[in-house]
Amino acid sequence: MSEEVKLHGTWPSVFSYRVIWALKLKGIGYDFVEEDLSNKSALLLHYNPIHKKIPVLVHAGKAICESMIIIEYIEEMWPHTPNLLPTDPYDRTISRFWVKFAEDKGLAVWRMFRTTGKELEMAIKESLEMLQIVEEHGLGDKKYFNGEKIGMVDIAFGSILYWLGVNEDVLGVRLLESHKFPRLHKWFQFFLEEPVIKENLPDRDKMTVFFKRRRETLQASA
Repeated sequence: MSEEVKLHGTWPSVFSYRVIWALKLKGIGYDFVEEDLSNKSALLLHYNPIHKKIPVLVHAGKAICESMIIIEYIEEMWPHTPNLLPTDPYDRTISRFWVKFAEDKGLAVWRMFRTTGKELEMAIKESLEMLQIVEEHGLGDKKYFNGEKIGMVDIAFGSILYWLGVNEDVLGVRLLESHKFPRLHKWFQFFLEEPVIKENLPDRDKMTVFFKRRRETLQASA
């Protein structure tokens, strides 16, 4: 399909990287439009007038918003392999369940970055509970959530755990320990070593510096 594909995002956004991973896995060419969220472009405000957020995928002049919705669009628009969702209807519903779970429970990981004191303790507790549920019920003995290939659920949780790692560095805590979450830890190592993922990760050290400064700014203005 020859229609132009553009992705509006920012380099430190794991939500942007979700879409990048999906596009790269599918082998879809695209142009990346770097947005300055402190001075949002007229195009971003035009394409996403409701939330005014990235990422936004623009395909053939039409805008699609929200990272996991964008990935569903990519899967349906370019249904060639690798499939990001299973072909079996039941298995697809299971994948969508875990994506919804990641979106809902992953909020605790984002809250860790913005909170202190008891709120931070609660966010850490909720993040550990999320990890435990995925450890016990999400993976089983599979390499990835869908089997042998990375799919939509892996992208959802992979972005959360990558961000969690940055939070761990910023806050000086460790949650995803191999002895506590052996399946999840092993899966995440597989995920990070997958060539398409490994070649398209935001720089961890650079992100840690960026978000440490951002956290300090948020605390100073609180």
